[in-house]
Amino acid sequence: MHANSRAIVTNQTGVHQDLSRRVERALIHTLQKPVAEHTRQAFRAVNEWLMRQDKPVILDAGCGVGLSTRQLAHQYADQAVIGIDRSADRLGREHGVLPANAHLVRADLVDFWRLALAEGWQPTHHYLLYPNPYPKATHLKLRWHGHPVFPVILALGGRLEMRSNWRLYIEEFAQATKLATGLQPAVTEYDPMGQPLTPFERKYHASGQRLWQLVVELPYRPGLVPMAGERS
Repeated sequence: MHANSRAIVTNQTGVHQDLSRRVERALIHTLQKPVAEHTRQAFRAVNEWLMRQDKPVILDAGCGVGLSTRQLAHQYADQAVIGIDRSADRLGREHGVLPANAHLVRADLVDFWRLALAEGWQPTHHYLLYPNPYPKATHLKLRWHGHPVFPVILALGGRLEMRSNWRLYIEEFAQATKLATGLQPAVTEYDPMGQPLTPFERKYHASGQRLWQLVVELPYRPGLVPMAGERS
């Protein structure tokens, strides 16, 4: 199989010079964005499903069409795997029967993460597979490690695993994680070994692009998130 995916083009030459300031700001000022009602309702429904499952939870954040959610559910048959994506179109595409221990939910990730932390969720695994890299330097605040929700991602705990075809994104996330928690994530080159988890992973690998992976074991730390009521 061959593909022709374009490599990341960026005007950055290294880790963004504003990264530490963005992380420090997120650790001090709580995110004031109101939770969207559709996400609140979706979370309520999936939380009820999770309680019926009575299993540890795995989060597949930004799951796209849900292929990764399906594979993870088969791989971790004794856990409940929840795939979250904001696109109803992507989630609605036909990719076979969803395993009984898997659930797909349309929601805003920023809101869903905050609701999960408030509910006391403690995922054993948390996957962030090929997030939008926003490669322009002016878009740092749109990358997850530059976004105000970053402390919430870390506070949920568990084995956080991220993959990207842009090494700089992984390196920035690793540096931001160390700044926020003191923990040093492992950053390595990744080979899907013929079993890609997502369509992006398959496409990038088939195009000959190098893939990168970050892994870090995070403790559950709700106190990492600023108290509600503080103003940014």
